[in-house]
Amino acid sequence: MTSAHIGTQSPSTLNGPDFLGHESLRKGQLARLKAIAKLAWDKVEPYRARMQNASVTPDDIQSLDDIARLPFTVKTDLRDSYPFGLLAAPMSEVVRLHASSGTTGKPIVVAYTAEDMQVWTSTMVRAFHACGCHRGDVVQNAYGYGLFTGGLGFHYGAEALGATVIPVSGGNTDRQIMLMKDFGPTVVCSTPSYFVHIIERAGELGVDLRTLPLRVGLFGAEPWSNAMRRHMEKGAGIKAYDMYGLSEIAGPGIGAECCCQEGLHIFEDCYYPEIIDPATGDVLPAGQEGELVLTTLRKAAMPMIRYRTRDITSFVCEPCECGRTIRRIRRIGRRTDDMLIIRGVNVFPSQIESALLAIEGTLPHYELVLTRQGGLDRMEIRVEVTAKDFGDEIKALESLRSRISAGVAATVGIHAQVSLVEPHSIQRSTGKAKRVIDNRNV
Repeated sequence: MTSAHIGTQSPSTLNGPDFLGHESLRKGQLARLKAIAKLAWDKVEPYRARMQNASVTPDDIQSLDDIARLPFTVKTDLRDSYPFGLLAAPMSEVVRLHASSGTTGKPIVVAYTAEDMQVWTSTMVRAFHACGCHRGDVVQNAYGYGLFTGGLGFHYGAEALGATVIPVSGGNTDRQIMLMKDFGPTVVCSTPSYFVHIIERAGELGVDLRTLPLRVGLFGAEPWSNAMRRHMEKGAGIKAYDMYGLSEIAGPGIGAECCCQEGLHIFEDCYYPEIIDPATGDVLPAGQEGELVLTTLRKAAMPMIRYRTRDITSFVCEPCECGRTIRRIRRIGRRTDDMLIIRGVNVFPSQIESALLAIEGTLPHYELVLTRQGGLDRMEIRVEVTAKDFGDEIKALESLRSRISAGVAATVGIHAQVSLVEPHSIQRSTGKAKRVIDNRNV
């Protein structure tokens, strides 16, 4: 079976799938689920072996509920099959390879046929549309290019939208700001932590981003809070939208906020979503929080069946005011593999970020330093404060530190040491921010 049997979208119908009736959408999903299960069975030996072990075949998929009979796929499956063990298409049909960095020295490889690229690009166009972008926009793409899916994913989507693309990539922040002034982009794409750095550096250079043509920011690749959204919108005069994606599935463009900013629409005609109990693997009722699981419905080179994303979210049950009928998930605030266990309490960095940004005087730059003393885990929160606050007398600084400590304790349920540091003390990142320094096993 080739990717032609899975189906693609023509550019003239890019908005159609977002507004399909329930029955039409579910009918298409079931047909594609059957096709992708058969493709995996026929072409990918590890999938066939797992299905056989679970006593299920593609013929057993007679309803969308039957997806729960299929085995999960996890990140280690991709590492164990490095580089091409999960390919369902011959290399002669593969036109693109991407890879994410590997903590064990081997990256996770993903492959695309020409038709896969068309589907990916089409969902990116739908994501841009959802965020209020259109033909004629000028898009400054500050995601990294290369093996990372972000840069090229946004690039091809913006071009297909009919926008002008500035492929600046990540880094060289002064040049980023110069191009914003000289080229007049209306849309910026980057990780949220890097855009916060751009806002900060622009202020140092005497550039007020609010006076520039920028009106929309598309941010993803790392969890970020509503407090961070407010900080970026206020600092740059934009509307900040959340984009969702992961390399193992396709890259960016799996889901996106619309102009309502009330959850991310998942392009579920291409990526079928489930929410499961991360402990048991059971599918949860709509509205209940759990782990997001995704199945590719239109990917021929490397299909992913029931991939456990480790992202924690829930479906939004109410219809969206934008009129889209595809389902929404709540914004990803944390991941199961981001969770820190400190003295028996589950702590997520995003919770601490929200607590910090709720306190006037703090900046959105922080680190969590974990150590172990006398067998007990300890957490230090190093947070930058504004130059004005850092220059205040000791009594004022102590008051600020106490307010931060109390805010964090109220949010996460434990007391942590809070260290106030001057601006620029914490290293900036042009990609995903590194928030946790774990010295417990050093």
